[in-house]
Amino acid sequence: MQRLRQERGAVSVTVALLIVPLIAFAAIAIDIAAMHAERQQLQTGADAAALAIAQDCARDACEDPGHTAQEFATANTNSEATATVDPVPTPASGQVTVQNSGLRGHWFAPVLGFDETAITASASAGWGAPSGGTSMLPLALSYCEWWNQTGGGTPSGSTARTIYLAGTGPTPGCPGPSGTVPGGFGWLRTDPGTCNVTTAIMQTLPTDTGVSVSSGCTPADFVALQNSTVLLPIFDRTEGTGSGARYRVYGYAALTITGYSFGGQYRWNNPCSGDARCVRGYFTELVDLSDAFDYSPAAPELGAAIVSLLPGPE
Repeated sequence: MQRLRQERGAVSVTVALLIVPLIAFAAIAIDIAAMHAERQQLQTGADAAALAIAQDCARDACEDPGHTAQEFATANTNSEATATVDPVPTPASGQVTVQNSGLRGHWFAPVLGFDETAITASASAGWGAPSGGTSMLPLALSYCEWWNQTGGGTPSGSTARTIYLAGTGPTPGCPGPSGTVPGGFGWLRTDPGTCNVTTAIMQTLPTDTGVSVSSGCTPADFVALQNSTVLLPIFDRTEGTGSGARYRVYGYAALTITGYSFGGQYRWNNPCSGDARCVRGYFTELVDLSDAFDYSPAAPELGAAIVSLLPGPE
């Protein structure tokens, strides 16, 4: 009993000695976790702002990138810290960088002399004309078709027009290659097992000869494209005939599909009659955020733009 009375204060002394390490562990477990959460919010705001500014710039409408960046930074912060954009983003050469910063106040770390910590996050996004990628429709259209239907190169409005594939109908006022080459109908060889085709600018593409839809495609693939906008390769040169025919990709344009007639089960809205093969729609402006296409400053601008986040510094 005497020994227990002598050791009665040992626990208190031990707790007193460990209180600082215990608070330090609390700071690590709670304050650092709160810092991580805050940085994630700042990063989300920077990513969203960079993509939004890049989209605006791709549409030639990036008039106030600072306001856009601050709007997204604030909208993505739900803690007590305030997100600040500094410096003001300045889009240039097809890319923009957004940097967010904030001060995170701590709950336990002040015992160790750390009242708050500055946190930063940054993101960069770029934009440009598509230079290559995977199209959901294995069809190539001629540059002169695009030129004529856009009134000389400016996609505008939503007036649908019928584009006839080679040998199946007229293409008024369209000099040069206006659909395909002899023995071809505009179809391209699809990627194995799909109804897609992967291409790149300046690439010469082999055709899928004959009037039938490209192998690998099903009626369901075309149903999914109804009233949708797709990026299609635009060719400016043809070579050979029949099974040796090839198209050279000049660039990519966005076509909103409002009808097609490719024979058999591949008909919708019947834009042409009889045995004619055609697609109906209109070329339009498009800003694409998917990863299906790459972009390049060297690619011709035909009304479509690709926007993507750029990798950060290592």
